[in-house]
Amino acid sequence: MNNTSKQFDIVISKCLNVFRGKMKDYGSAWRILRTKSLTDQIYIKANRIRSIDEKDEKRVDEGIYGEFVGIINYSLMALIQLELEISKDLSLSEKDALELYENYIQEAKSLMENKNHDYGEAWRNMRISSLTDIILMKLLRVKQIEDNEGQTFVSEGLDANYYDIINYAVFALIKLDNEK
Repeated sequence: MNNTSKQFDIVISKCLNVFRGKMKDYGSAWRILRTKSLTDQIYIKANRIRSIDEKDEKRVDEGIYGEFVGIINYSLMALIQLELEISKDLSLSEKDALELYENYIQEAKSLMENKNHDYGEAWRNMRISSLTDIILMKLLRVKQIEDNEGQTFVSEGLDANYYDIINYAVFALIKLDNEK
């Protein structure tokens, strides 16, 4: 488990560097996005990964690694938006954004460690394509919950699905790092 925890931290540090850089470049422009729009952004990235896998070809010179990083960062943005909601004041300082990012990533890591313990690191025997498919399934669930205005009867809510998406994307990045 310690190895997975360390690998998680390494992957997230890469994601955080991208997030921090984008905050410097664009500020909190992403705050204009409703969670439904963030869900669609995540879907676009996951669908591109699947499309590249199925076609075994890509025409845009960007690999799937960056797409998984985007999935993680957009999922964290969605969690932040769920907390802050849309308001007329879309400003969010870099310091505050990074603090929220860190809080949510610690929640995701704690969930990962608990599930990883119970499931015995089963993800290590999974294919990246399966991790991608599970992310897509979780996104379809999120879209259904959003269409139902957040109401669920027996299922977990939006936040639980975003956390799972983050963790599956982290697992994919760990596997990609191990392939290098």
